[in-house]
Amino acid sequence: MIKNICCIGAGYVGGPTMAVIAQKCPHIKVTVVDLNQDRINAWNDLDLSKLPVYEPGLDKVVEEARGRNLFFSTDVDKAIDEAEMIFISVNTPTKTYGIGKGMAADLKYIELCARQIARVAKTDKIVVEKSTLPVRTAQAIKDILDHTGNSVNFQILSNPEFLAEGTAIEDLFSPDRVLIGGDTSSEGEKAINSLVEVYANWVSRDKILTTNVWSSELSKLTANAFLAQRVSSINAMSELCEKTGADVNEVAKAIGMDSRIGSKFLKASVGFGGSCFQKDILNLVYIAKSYGLNEVADYWEQVIIMNDHQKRRFSKNIISTLYNTVSGKKIAFLGWAFKKDTNDTRESAAIYVADDLISEQALVAVYDPQVQEKQILSDLNYLETRTEKENDKYIFVASNPYVAVENSHAIAILTEWDEFKGYDWQKIYDSMLKPAFVFDGRNLLNKEQLESIGFIYQSIGS
Repeated sequence: MIKNICCIGAGYVGGPTMAVIAQKCPHIKVTVVDLNQDRINAWNDLDLSKLPVYEPGLDKVVEEARGRNLFFSTDVDKAIDEAEMIFISVNTPTKTYGIGKGMAADLKYIELCARQIARVAKTDKIVVEKSTLPVRTAQAIKDILDHTGNSVNFQILSNPEFLAEGTAIEDLFSPDRVLIGGDTSSEGEKAINSLVEVYANWVSRDKILTTNVWSSELSKLTANAFLAQRVSSINAMSELCEKTGADVNEVAKAIGMDSRIGSKFLKASVGFGGSCFQKDILNLVYIAKSYGLNEVADYWEQVIIMNDHQKRRFSKNIISTLYNTVSGKKIAFLGWAFKKDTNDTRESAAIYVADDLISEQALVAVYDPQVQEKQILSDLNYLETRTEKENDKYIFVASNPYVAVENSHAIAILTEWDEFKGYDWQKIYDSMLKPAFVFDGRNLLNKEQLESIGFIYQSIGS
């Protein structure tokens, strides 16, 4: 029975996942390690509002388990040495250099983890891939670990996460399924069963699926590709709806009632974001191309093309509606996170819409209830479209929504935060320049209510 778990990586996956494992398995010591001292300090902060990851319910889980059997540390070697099972949960961004630039996953952090485990380990270990990885990455990890020369036996498992940010704790408490892939040898089966026993402390065994390691790795990429495909599909229809007079919300409801299709991921929007969808689809495209499957690659790449088009279409619509110029005009952004109930901004549509508008010399005022000014500026600067000084000139981060919208020409809804629906929209209208526009990129607000106040309201696909 596993008594000691180590997780390398204290980010959006590693932190919440290990916190829940620790809460549900008080007999297992769980240590989350990361080289980022500031991040570890935040996980250990007595003020639970300062946790580096915002997820509803996460603070209560951490409060219960931290100091009992959940620990956060920068001492990676010590945690590896003591653990029987090691989760690798580090970032696997899209490569920005060399072969596969712009598509392939950058595995340098995975390899660094494997080499560190190989160097430190003196007893047999089960190594679990928790990061989203290309198919057959497990073999590369195993090759590194098996050539250490120190007679340690390693078993490699794939245990991909299927969390939705904003509902991660709920997803961890009651998962649709837990997928564990491993070697089909007797030693591999023993390793798989060890991880099954961990999850079985709170997950029904009929929801714990076991496969070979390659099927597990590919299942994660496939799941994200299918979900993103649905978003791009309904967004493609939203543009057709706008041209024909149909309402995309009515179309989505009609087709969603078909049991073969279902209603989830059929909400038209300014586009999907987050750390997984784009990265994983690009990785899938790269894998397909590397095997000469060009038609397969072209099919999945179109999902990304449609998503990028939707973001550009939204910003172009703002410009054209505001009389074909936004130079010197203030546009208020409500929302910067890629979705509600998270402070994650990776690949958020807001970043790209803001970049387009700033390129037209618009003044962008941003309010998001969970995203800080430092992160917003960092997101824009990362694009390298212009200098940091130029970005500072055109963007302003407000401490509350009413400051953001004051004297603005238009409001763009970029994140579907529930709190936006409860604002005093009459007060907002009175503080804006007229005519006052609302561009609802998330189909969040009530059109009739806003138009009765005097707003000129537009939403995606209607």
